Amino acid sequence: MPFWKQEIECIDREELSQVQLEGLQATLNRVYKNVRHFRKIFREIDFVPEDLRSLDDLKRLPFLTRKDLGKNYPYDLFAVPLREVVRLHTTSFNFDEPIVIGFTRNDMINWTELTARNLFAMGVTKDDVLQVALNFGSMSGPFGFQAGAERIGASVIPMSGGKPAEQVKVMRDFKTTVLISTPTAALRLARAMEEMDVDPHALVLKLGVFGSEPWGESMRAEIESRLHIPAADTYGLTEAFVPGVAWECPAKNGLHLAEDHFIAEVIDPATGDVLPPGSEGELVITTISKEAFPLIRFKTGDITKIDEAPCSCGRTHCRISRIFSRCDDVMILRGVSITPDQIGRILARINGSAPVFQLVVERNDDADQLFVRIEISDRFFFDEMKKQRRFVEEVHKAVSEFLGWEVNVRLVESGTFDHNKQVLDMRRFV
Repeated sequence: MPFWKQEIECIDREELSQVQLEGLQATLNRVYKNVRHFRKIFREIDFVPEDLRSLDDLKRLPFLTRKDLGKNYPYDLFAVPLREVVRLHTTSFNFDEPIVIGFTRNDMINWTELTARNLFAMGVTKDDVLQVALNFGSMSGPFGFQAGAERIGASVIPMSGGKPAEQVKVMRDFKTTVLISTPTAALRLARAMEEMDVDPHALVLKLGVFGSEPWGESMRAEIESRLHIPAADTYGLTEAFVPGVAWECPAKNGLHLAEDHFIAEVIDPATGDVLPPGSEGELVITTISKEAFPLIRFKTGDITKIDEAPCSCGRTHCRISRIFSRCDDVMILRGVSITPDQIGRILARINGSAPVFQLVVERNDDADQLFVRIEISDRFFFDEMKKQRRFVEEVHKAVSEFLGWEVNVRLVESGTFDHNKQVLDMRRFV
């Protein structure tokens, strides 16, 4: 069984708890001293970092939400001076409510090491050639994969999200051994191979590492059968590290969370109560090594459960179950995050105020599709067909340009959908 650093990955649980406690104490001292937001909320509950005597004391602290991150745009949550920040990223498609994440030199070293640990556990070695078919830009994921692979000593092809036929040609000609992409992109590549009459067996591809969108066991089986490679899952947060938070080992029995860098809790989304291991709820993450942008009890919105039982691979860090759903209105489509509020603001810009609408997500032809249902109303002059068509065309153009792919806009009669259910996700992750 390959280990990047066995002494860390197989550390005794009691020793790991001490590492977490020391890292948490240092982090709380840093944010209390340097971040006004945390200093304010700590004082409101009469808490100072010295009050933290055990990991259980973490429960005393309030949660951090994405709204908190947005309110402190751009740099108010940074725990170091800007001159010490060497990298800036932002969350995807969130420029109406921007969030800026900073990284110090040490943060970059830790991110690289975690991604190397992630890839090495999946079987990547210095002899591999990795094709990163994710879009490079303000989002952090592709850069993390590249840095981790290069740390291992592997070769990297930063292909970005090119056309499937181009991806296949590079994969064949450059002798790619590891594919990094979204799972739906992997299936589009499989279809392109079939259309190009390229036999996957003729390639040297040996492994696929997939993330950035939810996918289930049925999709894993399809990828593995069509590309003839094992398919591994990985999990990260733009607000922390992508990838590098958690990943599958060859046992594929959950994703090992890097507990020497993160403390994970699972809470009841409705009450905020911490749930025992094995219970399903919202994942909450606290960073204990990040310098520039620490997160204290950050509510991820992702639904999972924690398994602390020993893993057959020998790693002692806990595992989280694969993530298929969320407890908020954030949708993950084609590797990016989208909220109804973002679409609502686009509709409001067109008409002055947003009509009643619903977002429907489907997965067709190996790609996520977004349908915007807009309820017909006299208020929006839908009594005239010409005005209806013009409105639909404007919405289609604006939303498609915002997302970077074509969406489907439909006008529907009043009562067609439940106004309390603004997002309807029809994808199945079994």
